[in-house]
Amino acid sequence: MPLVDMFQYGFIQRGLIAGSLIAVLCAVLGVFLVLRRLSLIGDGLAHVTFGSVALALFVHVSPLAVTMAAIPIVMLSSLGILKLMERAKVFGDAAVGIVASLGIATGVLLAGLSGGFSVDLFSYLFGNILSVSREEVIIAALLFVIIMVAISLYYNELLAVTFDEELARTSGVHTGRVNVVLVLLTSLIVVLAMKVAGIMLVSSLIVLPAVTALQVAAGFRTALILAAACALLSVVAGIVASFALNIPAGATIILLNFFLFLAAFSCRRLVRRPA
Repeated sequence: MPLVDMFQYGFIQRGLIAGSLIAVLCAVLGVFLVLRRLSLIGDGLAHVTFGSVALALFVHVSPLAVTMAAIPIVMLSSLGILKLMERAKVFGDAAVGIVASLGIATGVLLAGLSGGFSVDLFSYLFGNILSVSREEVIIAALLFVIIMVAISLYYNELLAVTFDEELARTSGVHTGRVNVVLVLLTSLIVVLAMKVAGIMLVSSLIVLPAVTALQVAAGFRTALILAAACALLSVVAGIVASFALNIPAGATIILLNFFLFLAAFSCRRLVRRPA
């Protein structure tokens, strides 16, 4: 069957739409997180997502309800990480580790109580973008609009805090509020991205497009655009390759992102090589 014919299938269309929207969000927010050295927060919240998904499956709810149940739990966990950093004077990586270990332990415990790791739980662990429902596409579109509006409204503050939080604070920026906005947006994106790349690989979808763009971008806005372009390209190519070769879509998307990073890194080395 010609590859062009694959786009007539509804599950391919839904996967492309939802995957593209989520990938762009991950890439854009990933640039802020990488520059602030908070990229590990995506991995930590992914572990919490595993716990929340295990809880939702433990009480036997629908796939859509799993996503909806995970959102508030992961958002609260992101605030917990922030409070540990601010009030308990715990370094960022340690705070992420504390919350991540709690999330993964809860998930393993609930999985054990429900009789072991089910097929449904494995699908969330490793992703299944081609199983995205129409309702999940609508949720992805709504959250895409909400998150992009939030980033636009707080863009200057996010930019200031990203490059120098102390200077931003002395300049009158409410850094505490900006940090809350950043971690809450990150939690939303982590939950959204679990269907694209899976809980185990969701942090890669946030980090790889960002570090790829930062290898070659000359400015911050350029980095945002390049990161979004890399993420979008990897999702579309990954879904096509997954359908054509019958291989897992989530892992394929992440591997393509890694190859794009290698290409950008090589280009930077060649450009900077002395004559």
